Amino acid sequence: MYDDIVLFVHIVQQQGLALAATKLALPAATVTRRLKRLEDSIGRKLIHRSARQFVLTPEGESFYQAYAGLVEQLEQTQQQLSFELNTLAGPLSVLAPTNISTGLLQPMWSGFIKAYPDIKLELNLSNGVDDMILSGADIALRIGPQESSLLHQKRLGTLQTVLVASPEYLAINGEPKNLAELEQHRLIGTNTLSIWCMSNIENAKKQEVRPRFSTLVNDVKLVAQLVCDDLGISLLPTSEVNHLIHRGDLVQVLNSWQGPNRDLYTVWPTGKLLSARAKRLQDFMHSYFEKNIFKKTTLNKITVHKNHAGKSRHK
Repeated sequence: MYDDIVLFVHIVQQQGLALAATKLALPAATVTRRLKRLEDSIGRKLIHRSARQFVLTPEGESFYQAYAGLVEQLEQTQQQLSFELNTLAGPLSVLAPTNISTGLLQPMWSGFIKAYPDIKLELNLSNGVDDMILSGADIALRIGPQESSLLHQKRLGTLQTVLVASPEYLAINGEPKNLAELEQHRLIGTNTLSIWCMSNIENAKKQEVRPRFSTLVNDVKLVAQLVCDDLGISLLPTSEVNHLIHRGDLVQVLNSWQGPNRDLYTVWPTGKLLSARAKRLQDFMHSYFEKNIFKKTTLNKITVHKNHAGKSRHK
C-alpha cells in the first residue's frame, strides 16, 4: 500500500495520471490500475477523472494533505542515503589491529589516503576485538574468522608463523633440535598464540606445543624486538620477521616446522550495505595484500653462519 500512496502523491503533484506515468517511467495502465487499487483498499474515491479535468475529491484532498509531507521526507531521506552509499567523499570508520597497522600495513593506509583524499578515514586501532555493531564502524580488518552470525566477512589471505631467535641467543643457549627441546629455552609469547599448533612442512606431521612463557606480551612488534634483543625464542608472523631475517637480526629456528596460519578478513555487519567508500577500501586492501604482502611474506630459507662472536652473515 505504501508504494500506491507514493504514486497517488505524485499523481496529485503532476496534476494528472499521464504526467505521473511519464515522470515515474511507468505504463499509463499501471498507474490507473494502482490508483484504483488504492481507492478500493480505503473504500473512497480520491480523484474525479475525465479526459479534460483533474479534480481531487474531498477525501482525496484530505488523503493528500495527510501523506504528502511524509512521502517527500521519505524520498529525501532515500536520496540522501543513496548519495551516502554511492559517493566516494565523506567519512569512513574502520577498525583494525594496532600491531599490523602501525607496522606492516602502515604504507597501505598512507597509500589509501593519498589515492582517495576526499574520503575521511577514521581509523580506530586496538589490539582487542571491539564490537563492530556497538562501534558503528563501516568495516573492520580482523585476524582470524569471526564467529558472530551478525557479521559478514571476506578472506583477504593468509600469513605464516615461524619460530625465530637471534643469532646471539642461539650462540649462547644452543639451537633446539626438535620441538620438545623448546622447553629448555626462554620462550616469549603473544596473547593471541598461547598454544602453538605446529605443522611439519616435510612430513605433514602436526604437534601441539603448550609453551611455558618467560615473557608474555600483547604487542607483536614488541615481541619481535625482544627476540632481536637476544631474550628468547618466539613464534611470530612472517609479516613481522621476514625483513629481520633477511637483515640477519633473526634466524628461523626448526625450519621444518611452521605455526598456525593467520587468516586476514574484512568484516562488516550483516544487513548493512557496504558504502562505495567501504567497498573501495576493501578492494584497495585486497589488491595491496596480493601485491605487497602475501607474495613477500612466504619465508625464503636463508643459510646463516655464525662466527665466534655469535654474529650472522648471509650466504
